[in-house]
Amino acid sequence: MIALRYILPLLLSASLVQAQPNHNSTDPERTFKIAKQYFIQQQYGLAYPILSELVVQAQANPSGAYMYQQDDVRYYWIVTRLKLQIPAAEAEALQYIQWVNNDPRQQLMHFHLASFYFTQTKYAEALKYYELAGLDNLSNEEIADAKFERGYAYFVQQRFREASPLFQELTQLPEHRYYIPANYYYGFIAYYNRQFPEAMKSFRLVESDPAYSAIVPYYIAEILYFSKQKEEAKRYGESVLSRGGLYYDKEMNLLLGQIYYEQRQFSRALPLLDYFVSRSSKVSREVLYAWSYCQYDASQWNKAIEGFKQLSNEKDSLGQNSMYLLGDAYLRVGQKANARNAFQFCAFNSSNPTQQEVSRFTYAKLSYELGYPDIALTEFRSFLQAYPQSKYVAEARELQVALLAGSNNFAEALNLYQSTAKPSANLQRLYPKILYGRAVELFNDQQASSADTLFTRLMQLPPSSYTPYAQFWKGELAYRAVDYDAAIRFLSAYQQSNAPALGEATPVTARYNLGYAYLKKENYKQAATQFEPIARSQASATALEQDAYIRWADALFMQKDFARAGSMYQTAINQALPSSDYALFQQAMIAGVRSATQKISLLQQMQRQYPNSKLLTDAQIEIAATYMADEKFIDAIPVLLDLSKGKELSVRPQALQKLALCYTNIGRTKDALATYDLLYQQFAQSAEAAESQEAIRNLFVQEGRPEAYEAMMQQYGRPIAASEAEQLLYEVAERKFAAKDWTGAQQAFGNYLNRFPNGSRAVAAEFFRGEALYLLKQFPAALTAYQAVHQKGVSVYYERATLYAARILYFEQKQYASAIPYYVALRAAASTQETQLEALRGLVRCYHQARQFDQANDAAATLLQQKGISTDDRTIAFLVLGKSQQQNRDYTNAIASFKQAAAQNKAAWGAEARYELAASQLAAGNVSAVEKAALAVIRETGSYDLWVTKAYILIGDALLQQKDYFNAKATYQSVAERAAIAELREEARQKLEAAIEAEKSTLKIN
Repeated sequence: MIALRYILPLLLSASLVQAQPNHNSTDPERTFKIAKQYFIQQQYGLAYPILSELVVQAQANPSGAYMYQQDDVRYYWIVTRLKLQIPAAEAEALQYIQWVNNDPRQQLMHFHLASFYFTQTKYAEALKYYELAGLDNLSNEEIADAKFERGYAYFVQQRFREASPLFQELTQLPEHRYYIPANYYYGFIAYYNRQFPEAMKSFRLVESDPAYSAIVPYYIAEILYFSKQKEEAKRYGESVLSRGGLYYDKEMNLLLGQIYYEQRQFSRALPLLDYFVSRSSKVSREVLYAWSYCQYDASQWNKAIEGFKQLSNEKDSLGQNSMYLLGDAYLRVGQKANARNAFQFCAFNSSNPTQQEVSRFTYAKLSYELGYPDIALTEFRSFLQAYPQSKYVAEARELQVALLAGSNNFAEALNLYQSTAKPSANLQRLYPKILYGRAVELFNDQQASSADTLFTRLMQLPPSSYTPYAQFWKGELAYRAVDYDAAIRFLSAYQQSNAPALGEATPVTARYNLGYAYLKKENYKQAATQFEPIARSQASATALEQDAYIRWADALFMQKDFARAGSMYQTAINQALPSSDYALFQQAMIAGVRSATQKISLLQQMQRQYPNSKLLTDAQIEIAATYMADEKFIDAIPVLLDLSKGKELSVRPQALQKLALCYTNIGRTKDALATYDLLYQQFAQSAEAAESQEAIRNLFVQEGRPEAYEAMMQQYGRPIAASEAEQLLYEVAERKFAAKDWTGAQQAFGNYLNRFPNGSRAVAAEFFRGEALYLLKQFPAALTAYQAVHQKGVSVYYERATLYAARILYFEQKQYASAIPYYVALRAAASTQETQLEALRGLVRCYHQARQFDQANDAAATLLQQKGISTDDRTIAFLVLGKSQQQNRDYTNAIASFKQAAAQNKAAWGAEARYELAASQLAAGNVSAVEKAALAVIRETGSYDLWVTKAYILIGDALLQQKDYFNAKATYQSVAERAAIAELREEARQKLEAAIEAEKSTLKIN
């Protein structure tokens, strides 16, 4: 039995055999030694179950034998668990460190815990415990491990200065397991610090190691490159690239491509750079530039464009050169518009003065070629000022001449011509066209005086193709100024020139206007001669031709050729022309020559047949007058009663006067006096009231009531006898006015009003004082006088005073909202078609200027229905309708209205209509149509900075919606840099910043 007892331990040392336990087989000391041996051999998986069993035994028998080993068992058990990465080991190790009273063991546990953290990539915690562990109690192997792992933890945290010496120490231990990794990381830090010899030494050592053979070659090639060994870098890089499997494959292609690029071997650089760029989501701007340049050199224009375009936000020399080459690439593929924008970016960059000069000229030239006359003119002028010695000066000047020939920017063109000290022969040949174009613009903008001055200047030049058209417009201006002799003279001169039509200046219009001028001169024979060739009675004829037909009939009527006139009026009625009501009215006038009864019958027929005719009041007046002429006063009374209560204010005083006269003639004196009293109550200042004074006097005298007559006249401010002083003062003022002494007249009328504010001539004095002040261009004072006349109600002066008050408020003081009530009153009181038309014109224009579009609809629609309206009337009416529709988001109809307005006018309203047309297209989502519509503003009405600038911004908005960031930015930048209107410059600048921000996510650049 004793011998067996000594054999069993020997067997146990060779193998741990499962057997019935006894004292020897469960000896903790022996078992612990075996576990420790496994631990030393780093066979932690074998040591761990033995140590775990010993821990369990110790816990079951805490006071048993081998107590002195329990601390060792716990130490190795915890370390083994750390090595096996058991999560609970972390807390156990920390507890052990707190519990153990043994400095070496405590430091060793720090070391193993640090290693545990290192394995779990918790480098900050690892560093903490490596630093606490120290090195005194570690083996050489452990010391080396600790240095590497500590160095690596520093490396991961980019604390290279602390990591480098730890790695360096390991580079001296070729037998250590971390020798190769330490060399790699030491080499990398040296590379990072540009210590290239040190880095190269380490990289060469690990180059062939499988773990680093795919990584290190790129660093070696870069070190050679940075060490100015570019040929060696190229040879080495190509050799390792050819064998494949490089981790930094893209980067090696980039490095080699960069070397070839620097050596200007662009064809060899291109595939290498292309390999890198095509496989990278983002690249540096320098790489993108090099890649783009190689594409450019290879004539791969579209790829070069795609690259250079992404560098448009760069403000340095790289950015400028990119835009310069981009502009050239766009020209190579025929994309002039994009080239223009590229040269614009280059022109705004001063890094390279030569490129900037060429780009500024090219930008101006392309602006001219592509139809941006406003920008081309500005840029050519700026270019010539900045580069007076440039080799492009001569071409720039010639292009300015060509630009003037084809531009509608007549205001700018005229200013440019007038600022030229010695105009060239080409400029002198173009001067008539410029002068004529600007004059027509001023005419369309209702600046008649300025337009007339330019037409006169044009006619003073040697005869040109534009001379006849100047004569036409001089005739139009003279007609509007009621100078019919001058109108006839100028229009006849145009007619005799046989010049073809040019815009609104046409032979047909000249005949039409001549016909009207002769009508106004009561030269009916000549009027008929002018109207006859252009008269048409068909329903399909134009409004002008139909109106000429009626006016021809009128001229025959006035020559008492009633048969022909009547036949023509009947034709108009049969054809249902717009003037059918007027034709029937004229038929009644002709019938009245033979039969009053037939005349009245036809007038009554007209009332029934045309219940909405504007001539109904005239028909009633004629019926009443005809009855009175036949002394049928009783028949006239109902007609006159209707007229006296009607809407036509200008007719009511006349109706009341005639009604009173009818009552007088049939002996109804009381009714006559009551009617005269009503006339004075409502229209005390009217001409009819003044004319009736003697009739009233006679009626009161007949009744024997002279005191009642005196009281009535006193009540209504018409004393029986004017004082001698009053009469004298008024006559003095009247004579000064007749002598055209406007200053003296306004003072004299003022004196009269100061002495006799309620005098019998007070209204007349106030009116003529206003006339004198108006002629003196003292508009505020004239307005006050006209307003005073207007406020006194209907009088012989009421209509004209209201008209001129409205004109002053609109034209002179620009108080559009204040002018509206006067135009409304004028529309109600107008006694002639011309005044009615002017009232409508003024209303529509005031509503437009005051931006009261909804209120303007009725007036605009009515204006469009009027006969004989001008082109500018149609323009403003359609413009107002379009604005109202636009406000209501009815973009389809708004676009149609704006098109009508734009087709009529090339001046300010036309510019606004074209802009609003483009804005409506954008609002309606018709993005593709926006640029075309906006360019129409720029090219056709270039004199109007507001609308032209807004049109450019609109183009930018459309481009941005289409995500065309490059061209959107160029458009906004052009406005932000060059626009004359500060508010629009700021708007463009903000939109430019927004476009740059929106573009960033789409760019290839880091």
